[in-house]
Amino acid sequence: MSADVQQFQVDLRGVVDLLSRHIYSGPRVYLRELLQNARDAIAARAEVDGGGTGIRITPLGDDGGFVLRDDGVGLTAAEVADLLATVGRSSKRDIFDMPRSDYLGQFGIGLLSCFMVSDRIVIRSRSARGGPGVEWTGSSDGTFQVVELDERLPVGTSVHLAPRSEHADLLRPGAVRQLAQDFGEFLPVPVTVAMPGGEVEITRSAPFLGEGDADAALAYGRELIGATPMDVIEISEPATGTRGLAYVLPFAPPPNVRQATRTYLGRMLLDERSSEVLPEWAFFVRAVVDSTGLSPTASRESLVDDAALEHVREQLGAGIRRWVLELGLTAPHLLTQFVAVHELGLKSLVRHDDDLARFITRWLTVETTHGSIRIGDLVDRHRHVRYARTVDEFRQVAGIIPASEVLVNGGYLYDADLIAALPTLFPDVTVEQIDVTGELDRLDPPPLDDREAAIALEERAGAVLADSGCAVIVRAIDRTELTGLYVADPRVLRAIDRGRTKGITGGLWGGVLSSIDAGAGAAGDDDPRVRLCLNWSNRVVRTLAGVGDEAVFSRTVQLLYIQALLAGHHPLADADRALMTTALTDLVALSAGVHDDFPFDSLTEEP
Repeated sequence: MSADVQQFQVDLRGVVDLLSRHIYSGPRVYLRELLQNARDAIAARAEVDGGGTGIRITPLGDDGGFVLRDDGVGLTAAEVADLLATVGRSSKRDIFDMPRSDYLGQFGIGLLSCFMVSDRIVIRSRSARGGPGVEWTGSSDGTFQVVELDERLPVGTSVHLAPRSEHADLLRPGAVRQLAQDFGEFLPVPVTVAMPGGEVEITRSAPFLGEGDADAALAYGRELIGATPMDVIEISEPATGTRGLAYVLPFAPPPNVRQATRTYLGRMLLDERSSEVLPEWAFFVRAVVDSTGLSPTASRESLVDDAALEHVREQLGAGIRRWVLELGLTAPHLLTQFVAVHELGLKSLVRHDDDLARFITRWLTVETTHGSIRIGDLVDRHRHVRYARTVDEFRQVAGIIPASEVLVNGGYLYDADLIAALPTLFPDVTVEQIDVTGELDRLDPPPLDDREAAIALEERAGAVLADSGCAVIVRAIDRTELTGLYVADPRVLRAIDRGRTKGITGGLWGGVLSSIDAGAGAAGDDDPRVRLCLNWSNRVVRTLAGVGDEAVFSRTVQLLYIQALLAGHHPLADADRALMTTALTDLVALSAGVHDDFPFDSLTEEP
């Protein structure tokens, strides 16, 4: 049984719709495709007779349509019919039918992008290899015709477009000049645009490729990032002909913003913000690179994620890492500035890069009970480092840590993981995560002579704060200015703070917090008692133990409780605020000698 072999029939309208909706980002790419074809034609002519001088664009005007001319290699009648009539065919191939890496266009569909802005394309061309001029006219309905011209055309090609009404603005002078500059300002052949005031050349040298002095490269970086770069790093990968500059940002980029690189292929803009060229960790630079060996996707708006791109990413990243490592030797002042600006991102980075971590970690800072300290100074002074996992834990126990020890606040982003990893970076350093209740157990009780009075104080003060769900203990803390600490297990503390915050927020967030509380209760938070640790070394506390007036005693204990809450940066619920106001009001009344006429509502025994 035999079957006829038939050709696919291509619906050009469907192809144009596919290009505009699914391959290209929009109709503005028509000019990029024309520029790259013209540039390739000039490169091809250089191989034939050494000719080819440039590209000239005449935008849409009142007296004519859009025209782009080049004096490149041109096309014969046979080439026009063969290449332009077959979707997907490309002339940029060698004798083995392999894509030519020295040409920009390799997909043979670039010309079709013009149908996104025009229903009719006219191409007039004459080949440098000889033969008459030829005219190809194609329509968006899928028809075309080819005729030989009697008139003698100059060697090269001109493309004529009559715009669709909805895209006419893209072919007018202002838009054409901007598009030509965006896509082709660094092309190696001159590109001129005929503007109302005269011709304007939009091509210029590429500062990021070493074409110019250091001031030109710095000025380009200032234009790129909107500020003067902190430094400029040369990056390259010779095997793929990839090179450029990375500009160190003088400001911290917004969180979660991906690394972005302006990428050119053969000096033609490929992607304004490519995230594949540099490693994700290189968040602190904005780079500009040009490559002759990386492969673009069919849309020429991104790179093919292949082994070559992975190798480029690794090598360019190594160059940026090397810059960071050398800063300590060549420019320590710049390293200090760099760390100060990008510290948060660097703390994230060192968790994934051991080589960089060994160097940069010494320069990072953490908050401690001795103030903000560089980690290098911290490990030099303290071989054993203790840290609190959360800010709440740190605030609770920072006041009771002996001056001879150091406690690190690990509650800020990445800090706890960073401190926990110190033994791997500094083998003679040990670390310990503190436990809040354990720190309380380390405190000394009052001296034996005062033990009875301290126990009585615990009982009386505990009775006053019973309705607040707070127990009272008395310990001797070696800080005489400290009256007391509000201390709780972190799990219990979170439940209590959620309860306080819920009373403040209400509405939607109150409902969310209620759901969290329900889940926490199911997990075992059914005994949310905390402790107020009174400092027996403080004069107010010792005096309070001898106060017999229950009104004065109760109100003072309540104020010490509120003071401890505020010192620990805990939110005050409505009940806490009411308790504070009542206690202050009553103490003022008592100190003024008001007894019979003042209502002491919450006292168990009136004076």
